[in-house]
Amino acid sequence: MSLPTVILPGYLAPAKDYLDLEQSLNRKGFPTVTVPLKRQDWFVTLGGRPVTPILEALDRTIQRVLSDTQAPQVNVIGHSAGGWIARIYLGAEPYCDRTWSGHPLVNTLITLGTPHTSQERWTRRNIQFVNETYPEAFYPAVNYVCVAGKAIYGQSSWRIGEWFTYQSYQLTCGQGCCWGDGVIPIESAHLEGVTNLILEKVWHSPRPSPHRRGKDHRWYGSEDVVPYWMKYLV
Repeated sequence: MSLPTVILPGYLAPAKDYLDLEQSLNRKGFPTVTVPLKRQDWFVTLGGRPVTPILEALDRTIQRVLSDTQAPQVNVIGHSAGGWIARIYLGAEPYCDRTWSGHPLVNTLITLGTPHTSQERWTRRNIQFVNETYPEAFYPAVNYVCVAGKAIYGQSSWRIGEWFTYQSYQLTCGQGCCWGDGVIPIESAHLEGVTNLILEKVWHSPRPSPHRRGKDHRWYGSEDVVPYWMKYLV
């Protein structure tokens, strides 16, 4: 039987956005739960404030899953900011006067469209802490898998969708003209020394952006996309 899996939502995202992904993994034989976050749970982290409340929620969920299943470890799926927050959880150094040391509890960490770099001043401090304290695949016993979507090339344009993509890429990696999932560029979603995947025509969010409504929308958790990275949960 597969190890249980815990999904950590992306920034400002509630757990309900991941219900389809959670159910899909369960149907495929991977017992999965999502950290029970609501959108307002993120508000205390706005403006680059510590993500300690999210880490606490992640820890409670992992401890509950381990207790309920008697499994030795879990797998963690971190979408977007959930990926670098999970990297803090793995670490044994103090973050805001608290140490999590979660790495013995995690077998595999899969990050989906995670910005492992940032030029944006509100998020840079937290991500800089992660990359300076736990660079790349820091814990050899943890299997790191980083998944990036290749959906749209960033272009400097006045068209709303292209403008947003260009600005988002630039704020993340410092370069707007590159490929990514519409929010996070490929180069920021990958780490050195890990299993890095690039998935064609895969967008960032479970929900399509306003300028893409009515169009086919495939994101990391879509039914036909999940098998590309799901095998790493075994």
